[in-house]
Amino acid sequence: MIRSGPLAAVGIAMLGLAGCATQSLHSAPDRPDVPWHPNVSASGEIVPGACCARGLALPPGYTLPSNRHIHVRPPPPELATAHVYSLAELIDVAQSSNPLTRRAWNMARDAALAVGIARSTYLPHLTATVVGGYNYRSSNGLNAAIGNLDFNGAGNRTSGTGEVQTLGVEWLLFDFGKREALIDSARESQLATNILFTGAHQKLIYSVTLAFYTHAAATARVTLLQQALDDARKVQDATDMRLRHGEGTVVDATQARQATAQAELRLVQAEGGAENTYLDLMTAIGIPPDTHVRMQDISDRPLSLADARLTDDMVQRAVARRPDVLAAYAATRASRSAVAAARAEFLPKVFVAGNVAYATGHLALSSVPGVGADASPTLNLSSNNFSSVVLGGISVPIFDGGMRAATLRQARNQSDSAEATLHQTVDEAVKQMVVAENGVHTSLSAYAASGRLQTAAQTSFDAALSAFHNGMGSVTQATLAQSGLIDAQLQRSDAYYAALIAASSLAFAAGALGDASAAETP
Repeated sequence: MIRSGPLAAVGIAMLGLAGCATQSLHSAPDRPDVPWHPNVSASGEIVPGACCARGLALPPGYTLPSNRHIHVRPPPPELATAHVYSLAELIDVAQSSNPLTRRAWNMARDAALAVGIARSTYLPHLTATVVGGYNYRSSNGLNAAIGNLDFNGAGNRTSGTGEVQTLGVEWLLFDFGKREALIDSARESQLATNILFTGAHQKLIYSVTLAFYTHAAATARVTLLQQALDDARKVQDATDMRLRHGEGTVVDATQARQATAQAELRLVQAEGGAENTYLDLMTAIGIPPDTHVRMQDISDRPLSLADARLTDDMVQRAVARRPDVLAAYAATRASRSAVAAARAEFLPKVFVAGNVAYATGHLALSSVPGVGADASPTLNLSSNNFSSVVLGGISVPIFDGGMRAATLRQARNQSDSAEATLHQTVDEAVKQMVVAENGVHTSLSAYAASGRLQTAAQTSFDAALSAFHNGMGSVTQATLAQSGLIDAQLQRSDAYYAALIAASSLAFAAGALGDASAAETP
């Protein structure tokens, strides 16, 4: 008879262990409207667990403690503060410093390893196992009567220890093309990640180029507004001089001071914008924002105003070399191979399996269970020290509740979605190229028109300022001419850098940003 005491003890222990799952709630926030107090180590690091009294002053409210293990990255050692960097040099720094390229590289390497994992399914799987244990058996006594003789057995109890060493093999010989389809799918996926690695570099080149030109435009705006402030002060000095000689009025002097103050405000705002664009450039490169880098002046780069349009053949060749289009095409091929692999699940498989076992001691075992998902049990154990078995056969799937059919439908749906994604990617690529081409023509036309506007505004300002100095003009005319001049100068500068950005956008849309020098071509 089995005693109830051990069962009760086991039941109590199981209930105690079940309560451990809810005990972790003490490490969660107590209430939705009360700050959470983290468990902080001596170095300020937030660690798992409930808040403990460590003698540390926790920040009040919803402010978290500072982790002293986290440090701001220093500038790369190869950067020279005295060197004037060109756009191509900054792109070279970005390609080695920006985390985007490293993540894309790791993804490509993982995809290559996935191909190797798929190929390994063609090889046999060997598993070595060593187990040892203690065996105990007991049986009731034998009660029997033969004729006039009675036998009353006292029961049988045996025990023993021992060790079993096994070596098992599993080898799938034939599966009607499933493994080959999985390898093809993995190869196409690897090809897509390699293409996207190139695409990541193109995106990095483009982002650094945009940030570089944007910062150059902001710096040029600061320079122009500084010149505008000097012109406003010239008008103010002229009005003050006329006021001292009794030729001007207080209204004229006040109006000139207002124009000077307005120019100062615009300059301060432009300087703040230039600082922000500098931080954006450092972030695009992938170096700390507080890094000090000197950059090349590109304000006098000549622009070609030739009106050239993209032909249909040029668009076709450009779209067919874009990384996103090529990666989408590889994804469609991978999805087709996945459909073939799912279809092969309906077919038989030919396999061979076996094991070799060596037993010592007195363990009474008929088999050794497999340890882990990939290990099979060891069969054909006996009381002998050495035993072995080799099996071969065919596995035919008959019924699985529709799982294989559902998997095949999923693969077909994913293949159809991949085809749709390819078509959408091609359409988006053509749209981006057309938009970028229009941007180039618009910016070049605006640059040409702004040149004529700047020439006229400069002539008007020079004439108004000269007339005002000679007492024949008013301060209103001078300030209006000065305001028109700075607006024309800013428009020409913005159109110049917009043309450079548009040219880079067209090169990126056409998949032509293959190196750093391509980004500098206007």
